[in-house]
Amino acid sequence: MKISNNWLKDYIKTELKSDKIGEYLTDIGLEVEGIEKYESVKGSLEGIVVGKVLTCEQHPNADKLKKTTVDVGSGKILNIVCGAPNVAAGQTVPVAVIGTKIYAKDGSSFAIKEAKIRGEVSQGMICSEDELGLSDDHGGIMILDENKFEIGKNFADYFDLATDEVYEIGLTPNRTDAMSHYGVARDLNAFLVSNQMKSQFEKITSKTLNIEGATDFQLEVEDSELAPRYIGAVIENVQVADSPDWLKQRLKAIGLSPINNIVDITNYILHGLGQPLHAFDADKIAGKKVRVGVNAEGTKFTTLDGVERTLNGTEIMIKDGNNVPLCIAGVFGGLNSGVSKNTKTIFLESAYFNPVAVRKGAKYHGLNTDASFRFERGVDPNQTKIAISHAISMIQEIAGGALKGELLEHFPQKIEHNYIILRFSKVEQILGTKIHKEKIKEILKSLEIEVLNEIQNGLEISVPPYRADVTREIDVIEEILRIYGYNKIDVPKKISFTPVKLSFDDQDALENSWARTLQSNGFNEVMNNSLTSVKDETDAVKLLNPLSGDLAFMRKSLLEGLLANADYNIKRKNQDIKFFELGKIYHKKEKYTERKQLAILVSGRNVAENWIQSKSATDFYYLKSYVKVLLDKLNLNIEEKALEDERFSDALQLISKGEVIARLGKVSPEFLKDADIDQECFYAEIEIEACQKLRSHGNLKFVDIPKFNKIRRDLALLIDKNITYSELYQAAKKNPSKYLKNINLFDVYEGKNLAEGKKSYALSFELLNEEKTLEDKEISEVMNSLINMFQKEFSAELRS
Repeated sequence: MKISNNWLKDYIKTELKSDKIGEYLTDIGLEVEGIEKYESVKGSLEGIVVGKVLTCEQHPNADKLKKTTVDVGSGKILNIVCGAPNVAAGQTVPVAVIGTKIYAKDGSSFAIKEAKIRGEVSQGMICSEDELGLSDDHGGIMILDENKFEIGKNFADYFDLATDEVYEIGLTPNRTDAMSHYGVARDLNAFLVSNQMKSQFEKITSKTLNIEGATDFQLEVEDSELAPRYIGAVIENVQVADSPDWLKQRLKAIGLSPINNIVDITNYILHGLGQPLHAFDADKIAGKKVRVGVNAEGTKFTTLDGVERTLNGTEIMIKDGNNVPLCIAGVFGGLNSGVSKNTKTIFLESAYFNPVAVRKGAKYHGLNTDASFRFERGVDPNQTKIAISHAISMIQEIAGGALKGELLEHFPQKIEHNYIILRFSKVEQILGTKIHKEKIKEILKSLEIEVLNEIQNGLEISVPPYRADVTREIDVIEEILRIYGYNKIDVPKKISFTPVKLSFDDQDALENSWARTLQSNGFNEVMNNSLTSVKDETDAVKLLNPLSGDLAFMRKSLLEGLLANADYNIKRKNQDIKFFELGKIYHKKEKYTERKQLAILVSGRNVAENWIQSKSATDFYYLKSYVKVLLDKLNLNIEEKALEDERFSDALQLISKGEVIARLGKVSPEFLKDADIDQECFYAEIEIEACQKLRSHGNLKFVDIPKFNKIRRDLALLIDKNITYSELYQAAKKNPSKYLKNINLFDVYEGKNLAEGKKSYALSFELLNEEKTLEDKEISEVMNSLINMFQKEFSAELRS
């Protein structure tokens, strides 16, 4: 949310500089994320002076350039090369002298320097309106009236240029009371008063209105639940035109584009006082009757953006006497009832609509407007009449309109204040410090919270509806703390707590252990949004009330998020990827399910480029080594099986006790293409809950370091191509010998000199007797047993 410093000071008078105001706003929870300088003309015409062209000749080396001499009142005549077709001797012109910055529309700038242009010296620039940011006219230089502009004067002196400082406030969604300049001023005043600083703030009240004649317009609210308060005004003889400069600059400073005086006034009230308004062309309201209610499901309605929408029958609608929709109340106006340059009579609306109904309507149609943003969270119903009176007054002053008849108002039941009992003991308990009751009362008064009665050890208070988020005692305590000052709460010198010993079975401990292992090996942890879009909706969990089309489903896999992270980094020349994420995935089959996974993605090089080893690409086995390190912590017997999964081109699944605990492989080219990634990626996902359930921690044993050396023997086996190392490994593990400790595949060969359909595996076997040195006879027994098994089960042949 953008707040203009100039606009803010319309409501609060203070001598504080903008940086100090920003600091205090942050202290009270209105976090100022930055302060930007606003200029109605970029650069504020600094360095531009009024000059007179003394001579103008054809450039000797360029047909489209002129050589001029210009007097800028400094006592030195400047030589300036100019390309404008309309430059001539005797003209009074704006001149950018050396050192002046000229700003382009895209925000870039360049400084005027003395230079040679086609061999001729140029000591400045004669400017056009476009180059100065005064208009879009770039047909030639700007020619000034010599009777109004004095040679040598600063050009800026002849213009009423607006400058401002704009606060960018990161407002929390519950603070609808601060979604306006008046609301921010009220909060700032409360803080300044509480801290004995000078501040002058006046509560806004309704304007006295001049009424001319009567109106034959009627108002009908069909359901008071949908519109607890609605006010309309008919204003005739308005002149729709451009707004005055001061109003345009107010809107431009906070990033709004002026449209016309009527629309600009409604935007001014919205951002000034926080009350959305809407203006209708009254001549387009059939039957001179405004109805507030609903239209039948399936009704077609075209909004201001030209989009035809189908109503679902629950939206609050503003309708005419024939029940034709004019506006989705609190959300978006209709194309056919909006104010145009031909409008002469307007119907001005100010209302308090049911927040839930507005929110549902906005979400259903995918609309998010400044008005709906406020109505959804609850505007101040007591400000509805104040806001429309200020708007009418401005319209009468700026657009020359006349208010016809009394305001048309529907307000059957007063919206009550929240009654809350505040205990001083509870304030002290929560804040950890004692605040004098008079200070508490002072703070509440500054926030327009009324103290009804002082009771034993507390207060009976009445919270006005403008604070829709303050409904409980704890909310009031938070308000007191905000204004009193978080920084005034002393940090205790001693903190007492009871340490909690995590059980070995604690899943958090396992996740933290894995995360620390990966981080210590150079991995970066990422956290992605659980809400996403999906190409395939099969088994996907869809949100009933999505924020947008891009956030309509719960994620089915962590892969897409990690690929998006990788794509972001690769496009910024960070091509060596080592990411991991701990997060949940969601599916809907017979029932809704969610599982937590640890996902790992690697790509690029596995070590930094250096003079010894310039290229070292990650691969499947690099990823597998890290998965093995993590799973080794579980003390599980793990089986490997091939995996068919559209996300992978080659993949394995790791199984323990019949449950899949991990999947890993090379990401398929189709998935990489969708993610716009053109380098290989390898992905693994570990099922955390399954691992925790199977986790074995009772069979850990400490053993002495062997006193005797291991013996290694190698076998080269010629086998069929369809036989996998996993099959050989599992068969060898069944060998009954207690001396066989380790099995490893260290070479694979396929090619010439081998029979068709054959390949060669070279396996190593480590043997150890922990009590004595192994004898040749014992070694031979084990190896012969293995050879016989390989020959019998796999028809393997020994290679020499």
